[in-house]
Amino acid sequence: MAVLENIRKRTTVLILIIGMALFAFVISGVFTGSDFSGTKIGSAVAEVNGEGIPIDKFREEVERASRRYGPSFSSTQLVNTVYDQEIRKELLGQQFEDLGINIESDQIVEFVSNSGYAQFPDFQDENGVFNPEIFKATIADWRTNDPLRYEAWLEDEKAIMQSAKEQLYFNLIKAGVGATLAEGKLDYEMANEKIDIQYVRVPYSSVPDSIVQVSKEEIAAYVKDHEEEYKQEKARDIRFVFFEEKPSAEDESAVTEALAKLLGNTFEYNEPLDQTDTIPGFRDTKDMEVFLDRNSDLKYDTIYKAKRDLPAVAADSIMALSENEIYGPYRDGDYFKMSKIMDRKPNGTVKASHILISYEGATRVNPSITRTKEEAEERANELFEEAKEEGAVFTTLARDNSDGPSAPRGGDLGYFQEGIMADEFNDFCFGNPVGEIGLVETEFGYHIIKIDDKQDIVRVATLAREIAPSEETINTLFTNATKFEMASTEAEPERFSDIAKEHKTIVRPVNKIKEMDENLPGLGSQRSVIQWTFNQDTEVGDIKRFDMAEGYAVVQLTKIYKEGVMAVEDASTTVLPKIRKAKKAKKIIDANQGKSIEVLAKDNNVTVSTASALTMKSPTIPGAAREPYVVGRAFALSEGNTSSLIEGESGIYMVKVTKKEAAPNIDNFSTYANTLRTSKANRVNSDAYNALKEKADIEDKRATFY
Repeated sequence: MAVLENIRKRTTVLILIIGMALFAFVISGVFTGSDFSGTKIGSAVAEVNGEGIPIDKFREEVERASRRYGPSFSSTQLVNTVYDQEIRKELLGQQFEDLGINIESDQIVEFVSNSGYAQFPDFQDENGVFNPEIFKATIADWRTNDPLRYEAWLEDEKAIMQSAKEQLYFNLIKAGVGATLAEGKLDYEMANEKIDIQYVRVPYSSVPDSIVQVSKEEIAAYVKDHEEEYKQEKARDIRFVFFEEKPSAEDESAVTEALAKLLGNTFEYNEPLDQTDTIPGFRDTKDMEVFLDRNSDLKYDTIYKAKRDLPAVAADSIMALSENEIYGPYRDGDYFKMSKIMDRKPNGTVKASHILISYEGATRVNPSITRTKEEAEERANELFEEAKEEGAVFTTLARDNSDGPSAPRGGDLGYFQEGIMADEFNDFCFGNPVGEIGLVETEFGYHIIKIDDKQDIVRVATLAREIAPSEETINTLFTNATKFEMASTEAEPERFSDIAKEHKTIVRPVNKIKEMDENLPGLGSQRSVIQWTFNQDTEVGDIKRFDMAEGYAVVQLTKIYKEGVMAVEDASTTVLPKIRKAKKAKKIIDANQGKSIEVLAKDNNVTVSTASALTMKSPTIPGAAREPYVVGRAFALSEGNTSSLIEGESGIYMVKVTKKEAAPNIDNFSTYANTLRTSKANRVNSDAYNALKEKADIEDKRATFY
């Protein structure tokens, strides 16, 4: 690589000749020496160990991610996803640079040959096998004749180089991961040495919480001694009142009244003709498509529908109608509707099951099927006779014998209308009664068909009006939100809930909001609210109204959590139970020193229990809890000996070993050592990266830009 670099400095022509002779294509990463380490150029969206990730580059990656993931990802999800990717690239890139890890062209070719790219037809020979020379020639051709495709390849190439470097880096770490025969022996013994015990457990719950006092000073001391366990990110607590923009009862009544007026005919004076014209209503109109186009929020759907395709709230009632009868008004989601039967086709949809016996050469045949057409016909006739026998279970026959994709469902094809299936299949299903079993041939093979059910289908005209808030309702909502905002802003911050009660609204709290969160329970995606809470000018008690798509939210910031060690009040929720448990343990131990196992059980109103076949690898005591320390102490005892009082996870124990069983002797522990080695190697990628991330100095500046 260094030689090529020196030649490049001397002559471009010579470089081109050597490059074509050696590689026949250009791999940008190899020749430009591009890497993925951050720089300090321009504004940085993050800094990793002092190296910046430029915002411009970051935005380009977000744009690419947007094209890749499509509308299924929100803008914040895209930013967070790309951020994680870029932090990983930067952290590992710094490692690659320190260790001198780089990728040459032959290594890229090797990596491609063992990846999904090897399945790309443009890189394969006539036998469908990846060919390095064809791969090189294809890339060179793209570079000359298809610049857009070549540019896309360069992006793929960056990802390939990154993956190849990561593979090399993690393989180097894995090379140092192993397990000795002694470790294999220990693992075997921990899984196979067994003990039986008698034990007494005095649960911590036997000491009431009320008699165990924990001071604020004790909690503070505990947090100070365990600071690493009580680190916190920046976070915020808020509470809000939501004024939802929704239709009032009056708005709903207005919609139903409007529908009722459209049901019958109306009369309109025609001044030029000096006569009164009759305007047909929903009941009598002769041109339903035009009527609904003018009067309905949903257009006329002429497709025939089965009961399952109708609105669930009205399906039974609609299917019970005769032609030209009307049902409604009824509510279906955000609409009030009236539905009229325009036409009915009895038995217009069929539910059927089938067993497909295909053969080599049939349409869409599975390549693994090699039977001839004659063999398929013979097998189909056998199954047809079997299916007609009394007591035959058609679903089982289909599941065990069908070549069709419906086999796992017992051959069930669901409901279908005329014209969906192959002609021969269609004619049998619609020309025979429910329960009939028949054999037909189509281009796909031979079908043993069972007709499971038939239902009518109907063509329905539906007059629908959306239930939306009126202008008056919207104005009233705005007024109410504004009045609440003004009242809560002018009052003391702590009166927010009282004022909400006066306005007959509900206060909803949201705790521990992170700086790059997007969604708020009850409000959905609201980055603007979150950004406001983290604004350096926003203080605890501040209130602001936010206009939203479906109403207004009046939000109050109630608490600020600074990055670092938790405050005593915040940590107390988790620290208090731990200190309390330790104090309970001391009380129980102090009260029961010197007692035998039987006396301990009697004095504490518990029983002497037994547990058998305990192992150190699965240290769970049935009927008690997972107790690794207790089980470990038990293994240290000789058979017949009794322990002192042991502080366990769920209580204080006393244990007597009644039986010890050594692990059976085996000649070699290499299998267990190899299993340990594989397990460790499988964790290298995640464990090594997490260790790098934990030790790195990462400054997250996403919230500055998004």
